[in-house]
Amino acid sequence: MNYADDLQSRWWKLEAKMLERFGKKPDMEAVLFLIGMQETGYMKEKITKEEKQDLMHVAVCTVMSASGFYELERRDSDGWPHFRQLKAIPDMNMIEQENFLKDHVLLYFEKNEF
Repeated sequence: MNYADDLQSRWWKLEAKMLERFGKKPDMEAVLFLIGMQETGYMKEKITKEEKQDLMHVAVCTVMSASGFYELERRDSDGWPHFRQLKAIPDMNMIEQENFLKDHVLLYFEKNEF
């Protein structure tokens, strides 16, 4: 089995767990949104498009911090994390970017025992 097959297999397992838990199969945006909510504790009944983007940004920075791309700099007075980029994300095509992000998301869930 090669890396891409293993990654896809692990991703399908995560999707299955989320489907079981939330009743809906998530796409990458939904997964990042959930991570952002988890990391900020931000819960509102109605979330604006900008707030959703902010939550997804927090998620990307959080999952990429495991590989040293970002580091938590501080939390503001509302408890929102602010990150500093430590190194550039490598140039990749769309499929490589998606797999790179999937790998980091999976690592996040493994560390947080989901």
